[in-house]
Parts: sequence; C-alpha cells; structure tokens
Amino acid sequence: MNFLGFGQSAEIDIQLDGADTRKTGEIRVDENRKEKLLLYYDGENVSGKIVITLKKQGQKLEHHGIKVEFVGQIELFYDRGNHLEFISLTKDLARPGELTENTSYNFEFAQVEKPYESYTGNNVKLRYFVRVVISRRMSDVVKEQDILVHTLSSYPDINNSIKMEVGIEDCLHIEFEYNKSKYHLKDTIVGKIYFLLVRIKIKHMELAIIKRELSGNTPSLFQDSETIAKFEIMDGAPVRGESIPIRLFLAGYDLTPTMKDVNKKFSVRYFLNLVLVDEEERRYFKQQEIILWRKGEKLRKGQIAQPTNAMQQYKATEVVRGSPQEDEDSEDEDS
Repeated sequence: MNFLGFGQSAEIDIQLDGADTRKTGEIRVDENRKEKLLLYYDGENVSGKIVITLKKQGQKLEHHGIKVEFVGQIELFYDRGNHLEFISLTKDLARPGELTENTSYNFEFAQVEKPYESYTGNNVKLRYFVRVVISRRMSDVVKEQDILVHTLSSYPDINNSIKMEVGIEDCLHIEFEYNKSKYHLKDTIVGKIYFLLVRIKIKHMELAIIKRELSGNTPSLFQDSETIAKFEIMDGAPVRGESIPIRLFLAGYDLTPTMKDVNKKFSVRYFLNLVLVDEEERRYFKQQEIILWRKGEKLRKGQIAQPTNAMQQYKATEVVRGSPQEDEDSEDEDS
C-alpha cells in the first residue's frame, strides 16, 4: 500500500517454467522455519511467465514501463539497507503506456551464471530471485520470486587423511585419525582415537561439528560459531592402548558446502571438534578443519558433465597434514 492509502491496483504472479517437474530444495528462512523453492544450477536458463491481473476490471493502469530482473544478492544483516547485487540482469517487458486488461508476458534469462550457492546464515544471506517491476508515478508495483541454487562439485583428486597427536605432558597423550579431510554432504566420517598415555580420569569424550561463519570486512567483521552436531563416542575411562572407533553420518544434519571468501563478503567453514571431559568437568579439546562439498548426481550414459568452478575452493584450502590415501569406495555411488 502506498503512502496515500490507495493500495496497488494490480497483482503480479511469477510462474516459473517446469515448476511441476523441477526438483525442489529447502533453505532456512529463520531460526524455526524453512522454505521450499525450485532448484537451479549454474548455467541453467531461468524462464517463465509474468501474469498481471488488474484488481478492478475496466480500470486503466498507467505505468512508465514494465521490466523483469534476475538478481543475485548478498545481504549482511548488520547493514540491511545496503545490499550487494553480484548479478543483475534486466529485460523490458512493456514500454510506458497503460494496461486496460489482464496481461501476461513470457521471459527468459538464458544460461545464467550462478557462481555461488544460496545461503542463509546468522549474519548473512545470499539469495537469487526474479523481480517484476511495474513503474508508476506515485509508487511502483513490485513482486519477487526466490529460487534455490546449489553448487555441485566433482570428487577431489587428492583427499588427505587427518592424523594428529595431542596431549598434556605426562598426563594424556592421544592420537586421532580421520579417513579423509574432504567430505560430501551425505558422506560418513570414519576414524579412530588411540590412547597412548592416560593418567587423568576421563569421564566421556564427544565429537562435534562446528560451523564458523565470518561476514563483513574490517572493522565491521562478524564471526559466529554454531554447533551443528554433537556425537558421544565414549562414556567411561579409557586405558592405555585402547582405541575408540568413530563413525559419524553427515546426511542427517543441516550442512552446506564450505564457502571461501564469497564475493569478498563472507565465508563458511566447518571444523571437527574433539572434546574430552574429566571427572572434575575440565574440558580438553582439539579442532581440525574439514572441507564439505555438494556431490553431483551420477551422469547417465551420453550425458556431458556441466563445468563448475566449485573446485577452486579446494585448491586454496590444503589445511591438513598426512599422506594421500586412496579412497576405497571411490565415492562413485551416492550415500
């Protein structure tokens, strides 16, 4: 409703092509709610139909032009009035004039680059949407329709295992090993904890997945850490020479791919946090970064793989030590 109180004289409906057959996905809207949206990938067309319905038949709607836009936008919650549009494509649907009846327009944005994955965090939001604007003298009529974008990757060629020794001098010495350092979102973390020296009374041990979101730029730099999953791997006191197996399934948790310096505005990183608690409630912990990535579907015979720039993030993130090991199951099948 505009400031004169007359309200909008037309309704806009955005109908995306293939809505009945295209896959959908969920994205978090706020802390307790998710929204289901049509799912798109980098390079796919975004097309559909715009339907404009006059609220009062026989009444004219004067306008200064009608346009449709495809927008990729980053919103930093501390700076809500200043959105960064990293994609902004516009097509004119009608020149200035007047509408005297209900009207529809077809539109298409061909082979649209969508370089980043859709994301809603605690301090930042990255979204893609189609926006229709009917320009008017007093107030524009605007409608937006969000879509969901996923960024797919192929399996990293080099996937080092994580192997580290940690401890407290003359009190505790443990060695932990995870089978690899890069996991797809439906993967399983497999590992072992070896107790080489135990001279303190350990009550229990747990493994947690920590998501760390960094947004903004200096001096307005925000860091937010969130525990996504917590998994108890031992209850009771271990003895020297004992080993504890680890098997953590990722598919059941709300995870996103690792995102490195997205448009120089934000990053999302994941860490495995191993925590030991002794009988006096003292906590000993060690964090190790892992890389998460979204796995593409298996190609049918005759299909050609879509090019992707998602692997760029892995080349810049060799953060673990260890020797390369062959992945026994080669990750050819979906989990």
